[in-house]
Amino acid sequence: MAPVVTAALGALSPLLGKLTDLLANECGRLKGVSREIRSLKNELAGMHAALVKYTMLENPDEQVKIWVSLVRELSYDTEDCFDKFIRHLGDGGSRDGGFKEFFRKTARHLKTLGARRGIANEIDDLKLRIKEVKELKTSYKLDDVASSTSGNAAVDPRLAALFAEEAHLVGIDGPRDDLAKWVLEEENNHRRRVLSIVGFGGLGKTTLANEIYRKIQGRFDCHAFVSISQKPDTKKIIKDVISQVSDSDAFKKDIEIWDEKTSISKLRELLQEKRYLIIIDDIWSIVAWNAIHCAFPENKCSSRILATTCILEVASSCCPGPHDQIYEMKPLSDPHSEGLFFKRIFGSENSCPHMFIEVSKAMLKKCGGLPLAIISISGLLANRPRVKEEWEKVKRSIGSDLNKSQSLEGMKNILSLSYNDLPPNLKTVLLHLSNFPEDYVIDRERLVRQWIAEDFISEERGRSCQEVAESYFYELINKSLVQPVDICYDGKVQACRVHDMMLELIISKSIEENFITVVNGSQTVWGNSQCSIRRLSIQDIDQELASELSKKDLSHVRSLIITASRCMKHLPSHAKFETLRVLDFEDCQSLTESDMKGMENLFQLKYLSFRSTGISELPSGIVMLLDLETLDLRGTKIIDLPARIVQLTKLQHLLSSFNLWTIPIGIGNMTNLREIPGFDITMSSVGAIEELGSLINLNALCVRYMVHASQEYKRHEEMLVASLCNLGGYKLQSLYIYGGTSYAFELLDSWSPLPSCLQRFEMGTTEYCLSKLPKWITPALTSLAYLDINLSVITEEVLGILGELSALLCLKLYTNTVHKDRLVLPGRGFQCLKEFLYKPCNEGAGTLLFEEGALPKLEKLELWFSVSVAKAYGLSLGIEHLPYLKDVRVILQKRDATSSEVEAAEVAIRNEMSLHPNHPRLSLFKEMKE
Repeated sequence: MAPVVTAALGALSPLLGKLTDLLANECGRLKGVSREIRSLKNELAGMHAALVKYTMLENPDEQVKIWVSLVRELSYDTEDCFDKFIRHLGDGGSRDGGFKEFFRKTARHLKTLGARRGIANEIDDLKLRIKEVKELKTSYKLDDVASSTSGNAAVDPRLAALFAEEAHLVGIDGPRDDLAKWVLEEENNHRRRVLSIVGFGGLGKTTLANEIYRKIQGRFDCHAFVSISQKPDTKKIIKDVISQVSDSDAFKKDIEIWDEKTSISKLRELLQEKRYLIIIDDIWSIVAWNAIHCAFPENKCSSRILATTCILEVASSCCPGPHDQIYEMKPLSDPHSEGLFFKRIFGSENSCPHMFIEVSKAMLKKCGGLPLAIISISGLLANRPRVKEEWEKVKRSIGSDLNKSQSLEGMKNILSLSYNDLPPNLKTVLLHLSNFPEDYVIDRERLVRQWIAEDFISEERGRSCQEVAESYFYELINKSLVQPVDICYDGKVQACRVHDMMLELIISKSIEENFITVVNGSQTVWGNSQCSIRRLSIQDIDQELASELSKKDLSHVRSLIITASRCMKHLPSHAKFETLRVLDFEDCQSLTESDMKGMENLFQLKYLSFRSTGISELPSGIVMLLDLETLDLRGTKIIDLPARIVQLTKLQHLLSSFNLWTIPIGIGNMTNLREIPGFDITMSSVGAIEELGSLINLNALCVRYMVHASQEYKRHEEMLVASLCNLGGYKLQSLYIYGGTSYAFELLDSWSPLPSCLQRFEMGTTEYCLSKLPKWITPALTSLAYLDINLSVITEEVLGILGELSALLCLKLYTNTVHKDRLVLPGRGFQCLKEFLYKPCNEGAGTLLFEEGALPKLEKLELWFSVSVAKAYGLSLGIEHLPYLKDVRVILQKRDATSSEVEAAEVAIRNEMSLHPNHPRLSLFKEMKE
């Protein structure tokens, strides 16, 4: 695992790697320079060890925080110094071979250009700073810190939930009664069952568990409620349970000297023949659960365990059996939120004066249905004069008050538990989310590519950076730190959103660690004036703030993310941002060509997004960004790429809407490309199309045909298929052909070798339908999960082949033929399919029947239903045979059917849906044309 940049350690880890590389190359043989670099490296290595130790402290004092900050800033500045030095030496030359190769090419300049003196002076300055930092460490006596970290005992933030008065609770009755009923249900075999309550910190998991416990504890022979810390003491927890479930002093004799094994054995003995109820509150890991739950025997007494956690993976581990249940906590509804808020402040849910209604709703929006946040903010307001201006002040300052107000301390502590439980890598990517304003939907791929560009990610145990970054994204969801948005057919989460209260916490942490500076109107906090701005997020800026920003040293800013749509006139020149790795203009509508001047000097830039800016031309200097890995042009008016774009050989993601015309000649040199946009085959040269076959790392390819077929383009189509055949044996996972001709698809019928990695195939919007299923679509395609295909004839044989595609999750079938016979989907095949669409292409139509056992996992169904064909067979679809169905969209085709027949079909389908046990959501439409 390569060293990465983290919020806690800054650039120290990768910097040590760079210095090691310098010493290993020609620079290491230059008298004087190598000695200075080695000395610098040794000093920084010692600081790195200390920094790792100090950042693991739970409650470091102010002196530790100051020293850690100084070392972190020093690491950033040192790396910037060396990067800048190497750039000047190279004079803009290519660095295709990476850092080591680039320095080898430039080291000779050290002997002739007097640059040795330049780097020596730079190192002298850095050594002076290192000396000062070392002296400060001695002055603060930090070497003794690790052995003397015991401070005041922290107050358990869950205590208030355990002793909440029932009269003060809002919105909990329904979940409490439903879950209590489930807990008390008895089965014939009287097995032990587990209920796991999971959700974001502060949602009220402990409160709900305690209310269930209060309600039903008398129905069990014995019961206990124990809370688990992030570092659980298993022996102490087991003894706590024993003390609650046993009244026998004789049994508990010598309990103080029992070891862990004895304690577990004694508890199992105690519970073996009893119907017990155990609440295990706040479990933080699967390891903790495994250590504890073995003490509770699986007897046949209808015993129950109720666990709470904020981690989905832990909840699943607690509930492995089919009769266990996971309950996901939901935020309070708006009426319940208002009820709790007003009841806490005014004593009644309906007593809020009219003048406070609007400002209250604004504050409740920030609370996002989080009971702890509502209680904390209402407590804050209870101590303020009931004057509207005072409430407005509270609304504006909720973020800053999180660190200052005792009323909000409980909420901060609860949220901090989840944050502090994270390893350094996850803390870093979570803090990165403070780049985005509240309620912002953050695209997963955007995050992943930015994390990689900032060196937050490295390969791990054979997994690529992309895979590691995606695993981090899902870990944040698993730990309930971010909320998933838009879950696709394959279970992948397309985007996420951060709860407002968690956002306030991570912004405060980012300021504390000088990780990100957020410019957001009146809420802007510039942070420590002694620290450089490392990352800059522009969310709301006016002329006054812009003037203040222009006075700052921006030469150390590593990422600039602009989410304010119209702010370019206020921003400083790109020339000030010398060390940018990430530049994101997404949705910045005011961007103009003049705003992009000087971009060629951003030599470390890896991520550049013009998405949804509407620009029509790329800056000419973009071809000088030799480290660029992502170029996002989606939602722009750019139709041509500069010819020299092909010299960006590190580019991996070239993203565009379907508006690029020609494949650039020389694209074969860009062998790191993983995805390329919808180039027009008919507008590109045959040679450029041939070069596509050289892109052996290509994962996703989209091509289109904007000119109708003719003899002139047959050679283009032949070369495209030849390139696809070459790519099929490599990494191609997604192919989208927009338009296309019969000749091209006939050629593609013989695609070989089999595209074994293919996961997604789309024919896109085209009127052409294949006369038969392509030969290469066989059960041997074990990765194909998404298939969008146009077929003239759909037979049971075709459905049989498609049904054997073991990984198929989404199938979209289009046809231009009126199928007079009803298509029957038999009770076999399509074992994984979750989404199915059956649609006419032009005038095609038909009807379907799902037999018992067909599509056993189908959740979403969309089909065009020919009433005239269906009436001959009956109007039933067999929906009752689709047990997991959730969403159904039916378009009734009226051709050759009377109005009464169409109405009868509508009634029959609605009745069929109403009888389904899932009560799937139905959207039913009538086709406009007759």
